[in-house]
Amino acid sequence: MAQLDLDAMISRFKARAAAVKQRPLPPVAGEERARFIEQAQVDFQDFALIGDAVATLEDGILVLRVDLRPDAAKK
Repeated sequence: MAQLDLDAMISRFKARAAAVKQRPLPPVAGEERARFIEQAQVDFQDFALIGDAVATLEDGILVLRVDLRPDAAKK
């Protein structure tokens, strides 16, 4: 089994978040457009959260730590 490269995994999620921001709107209108935009926002949030994570392997368990505190509260 290939070894998991945690830094590369996090980089891929950062790239996916950036790709969502660059994703062009398809030629749709109305409800379909609203659903597309909503899905893009959810995709960006999910990819960005993991892209900001610090990943470690602890006893064979992948642990993703994401600091959600306001910047002023971070050390």
